[in-house]
Amino acid sequence: MFLAASCCVLAITASIRRRAIAGSRWRRQHPIGVYIADFACLTHELIVEVDGAGHSEERDVRDRFLALEGFRVVRVKAWMVERHISVVLEVIRAALTD
Repeated sequence: MFLAASCCVLAITASIRRRAIAGSRWRRQHPIGVYIADFACLTHELIVEVDGAGHSEERDVRDRFLALEGFRVVRVKAWMVERHISVVLEVIRAALTD
């Protein structure tokens, strides 16, 4: 699972480094409070998290904290990034324009 997650992160990282998502600037592994966001676009106050299987109460607590800090969180499944990166990038692009 770790290898799959790493591949997912690399796929998104490749796109955001080229500013391929609406010309936005992103930070990888950006600290916010006690949490570290997978990807953070500070200009748009948007966080993208790549999730593996399952659901965790910790994710809910984390999302509430990040919302209180003014961030919106977009969660994408690792399998979606692996199989449908173009769809994931469109979801992120749409979240940037909301």
